Amino acid sequence: MTPAPPPPGAEGGARPRVEGDREQEIFDAALEILADVGYDRLTMDAVATAARASKATLYRRWASKSALVIDALKAQKAPHPAVDTGNLRDDLLATYCGMGGQADQAQIAILASVVTAMARDEDFAEAFRRDIIGPKAAASAEIFARAQERGEISPDADLDLITPALPGIVLHRQFLLGELPDQAFIVRVIDQIILPAVAAGQPTTDLSTTTAHATNSKDKS
Repeated sequence: MTPAPPPPGAEGGARPRVEGDREQEIFDAALEILADVGYDRLTMDAVATAARASKATLYRRWASKSALVIDALKAQKAPHPAVDTGNLRDDLLATYCGMGGQADQAQIAILASVVTAMARDEDFAEAFRRDIIGPKAAASAEIFARAQERGEISPDADLDLITPALPGIVLHRQFLLGELPDQAFIVRVIDQIILPAVAAGQPTTDLSTTTAHATNSKDKS
């Protein structure tokens, strides 16, 4: 008797397609578990159960939980160009204070859950930096570059130094000091630190001159 052909999605059959609303349900389940228990305790079994999908279906689409998590994070919002409101302050406010910004506690919880994983899983860390951090960093760099072209930022400002300053300050407050950043805090950082640091017309410090002055002062004392 000739055996029946395998059903679609079985071993040797057509590769199952997980897309549209079904795909988003799986992503939502993965991110909810990620924020709740962390990356280390997230399992494909748990995601399958939460999304009411089979584990086999998940593994046919994603070879590992790291691949699933990266895709889920990428799917949170469609890629978009850097915000362009016409001025630097409003660009920064729109980027960092809205949903998905650094005052979004859901995003902070997700980031906290993957930080430790990045230290132990080199492949995951590489994918996270490339696919998640990379586009965000590029959008921020574009915001500052446009502001410099408009004359809002000193032509001598070190954009490589200043661009990551805002997220760095916010994440330091969150992860090292244990204080939850809110929109008011981000506004203070923008108004009191970022904008004054890059303002056009600010005198540029010559490091060699400063070092020589400090050395001469020390010698005289």
